[in-house]
Amino acid sequence: MIPDQKLEQIIIRFETLEGQMAEAGALGGEEFGRLSKEYSELGPVVESINNLRSAQSEMADLAEMIADPDSDAEMREMAEAEFSDLKARQTELEGNVQVLLLPKDAADEKNAILEVRAGTGGDEAALFAEELFRMYQRYAELEGWKFKVMQMSQTDLGGLKEAQASITGRGVFAKLKFESGVHRVQRVPETESGGRIHTSAATVAVLPEAEEIDVAIEDKDIRVDVFRASGPGGQSVNTTDSAVRITHLPSGIVVSQQDEKSQHKNRAKAMTVLRSRIYDAERARADAERSANRKGQVGSGDRSERVRTYNFPQGRMTDHRINLTLYKLDKVITGEALHEVINALISEDQANRLAEMNMGN
Repeated sequence: MIPDQKLEQIIIRFETLEGQMAEAGALGGEEFGRLSKEYSELGPVVESINNLRSAQSEMADLAEMIADPDSDAEMREMAEAEFSDLKARQTELEGNVQVLLLPKDAADEKNAILEVRAGTGGDEAALFAEELFRMYQRYAELEGWKFKVMQMSQTDLGGLKEAQASITGRGVFAKLKFESGVHRVQRVPETESGGRIHTSAATVAVLPEAEEIDVAIEDKDIRVDVFRASGPGGQSVNTTDSAVRITHLPSGIVVSQQDEKSQHKNRAKAMTVLRSRIYDAERARADAERSANRKGQVGSGDRSERVRTYNFPQGRMTDHRINLTLYKLDKVITGEALHEVINALISEDQANRLAEMNMGN
């Protein structure tokens, strides 16, 4: 149960922001933008609080009617039924408020960089990596996000050795952050004549796209090498040294980009990825410290953690972290039903954090 005093403070802050925005509106600029952001974030919280208080007020009125010995028996019976319904709804409304008051992940509203790499399993792993990459592309389209391929290394059979994309839109990282890890596929490869089921894997990494304000990289901390871009099989696809490899000396992180014909564009893309990897590494370090005290955690963010199995013969997908199995693999792999898995992961994470918050109260 959230203390009423805390809810009242939120409403007062919301009303104060309204007044401040009216004054700052004439001035515009950075201050108005800051106030507007906080106001829009508090809006849904205040709406949920008002819904909760409205239900509580109705319950108080009904309780009076039920307790009144002079009230009509039929009316009292109706009031008792309504009171019971409202009590159940009150629990739901309190839960909504609690979820909205959970500490926000600073990276949730950021765009993301998606990286998919073929793992064990040779050509079959590369074909599976290609399917995963297209699954996320389709999901991004359904969410109304922009999906832009940054680089792609293909095999002769049309699979992917590795691919990278930037995904931009509202709340991208919040929805995709639990996708990182090892994704395993079980099926009969097209190249398998004996009909035996093979197990292959691909690794997915979702990084919050960091801006310069998030991570400052000094020139003295990086080494930049340029080289000639090459395509599948090693053949040259560029006659100039346009490909870029940047090494971050303090961390040892290495990033390469070669898809653009311009060295300047490849460097800019490489710096974006480098910032994101440094930012992600720092988040992982902080999460590791916090998780030592956390019993419930949906994902550690560890790229080596096996998170999901796609079993084609049985048409099922299983997420091992939350023991969720869906017998609609065809719709998951095309991105259509991926939201069901993602929503379940988010709900589990919220439930774990709510339990921790309530234990701490």
